[in-house]
Amino acid sequence: MTIEAPPVRLWSNRRYLLWLTSDTGKGLGTTLFSFAIPLVALFVTNDPAQAGIIGGVGMATRLVTTLIGGALADRHNRIAMMLVGALIATFVGAAFTALAFFESLTFLTLLLLEVALCVRAGLFEPASESALKQVVPDEAMGRAQAANQGRDAALQLAGGPLGGALLAAGAWVVGAVMTAAYAFAAATAWVLGRAERRDPEHPIPDENAADAGTDADAAGERPTRGMLREIREGFRWLFSRPDLSSVLVLITIINLGLTSTVTTVIYSLQQDGHSEVTIGMLSAVIGAVMLAGALVAPLLVPRVKTGTLVLLGLITTTAGASIVSVVDTPVGISIVFAGAVFLLPALNAALMGYFMVATPSRLLGRANSAAGVLGMGAMPLAPLIAGFGLAWAGRTPTIIFCAALCAIAVLLALVNRPLRSLPTESGWTAHARQFE
Repeated sequence: MTIEAPPVRLWSNRRYLLWLTSDTGKGLGTTLFSFAIPLVALFVTNDPAQAGIIGGVGMATRLVTTLIGGALADRHNRIAMMLVGALIATFVGAAFTALAFFESLTFLTLLLLEVALCVRAGLFEPASESALKQVVPDEAMGRAQAANQGRDAALQLAGGPLGGALLAAGAWVVGAVMTAAYAFAAATAWVLGRAERRDPEHPIPDENAADAGTDADAAGERPTRGMLREIREGFRWLFSRPDLSSVLVLITIINLGLTSTVTTVIYSLQQDGHSEVTIGMLSAVIGAVMLAGALVAPLLVPRVKTGTLVLLGLITTTAGASIVSVVDTPVGISIVFAGAVFLLPALNAALMGYFMVATPSRLLGRANSAAGVLGMGAMPLAPLIAGFGLAWAGRTPTIIFCAALCAIAVLLALVNRPLRSLPTESGWTAHARQFE
């Protein structure tokens, strides 16, 4: 008689709860910073193009440094890197607070702060993302990713109104709260590191032991191989997997189209005289809908094929981008975006969950960074499209162009067989083994 193992109880996993708490603190700080910087740049420069330059340079910087961060995550202790990254973010937040308090924010200082925080994110985020596999077994990865999507939606929900209210009180107030959030993330990462050292028994088997020796051995050997060679290995492995690489072009296009649409709407609302509180409420509506979608995601991911979820998400996103081109009131925009983003949490949870299951732990940092660069490679163009599009062509033509990008992604998805064949959560492990 076969006795089935009881299901993994995600919420009794102390290491996961510590990881989630630290990641949430860091996420709150980043949400506030991402909300405040474009609006502060617009207030300081009164020029959407200059605000777009700040966002574009920051995104490009993060993409480049992410490649290095992926290799570092596979070389070093990932939880220790979480702590160092949070401490650096705390310092950047304190610098923003001081500059804002003394009214020294300019185009140049905002650009430098954006670059500094994006360098931190690029170098240390792959370690934080990859550390999740150390604390969550494969059979609970789908639920963990759905929980992460809910957390992200809650941050989006709270970040908009909170950021708007804090910014109304002063940019330095945003910086103070952001700094406190990063400091909390650092403290929690430190506690997680102590828990790992006191009780080194992992809840899941360590693939590195079979593939590349212990983590310590791997960390001692890899630096001698060269950073560029390790980065190439991550890309080479990713492109050897048709189940993963086939969707990267689609993700790049849809990310560019959707992000450009949202950025254009935010810039145009500010230029039309709407307050930061109104803009924050738009973010809150999107966050509320995504939170609802995240609550539904655990029901959809085990029951609906991942390929089907992706296709439905692309279609609803494209429809929303198209409709918002003719809607210019905050209430109407909120309703349109609500319909466009409802399926995104389930789509993201399914894709990221499958990716984590399919990727060996020893390659996870580099594979994550390679996928991030390929999937978001065009993202630095989003604020540039929004800023220069508004300045040169106006709101409606710019958003129509963004919607056309989304439509291209839908057409490519319809003819993409590897994408459509991705199974439900229960079939991820078996499906991934076909490509090992």
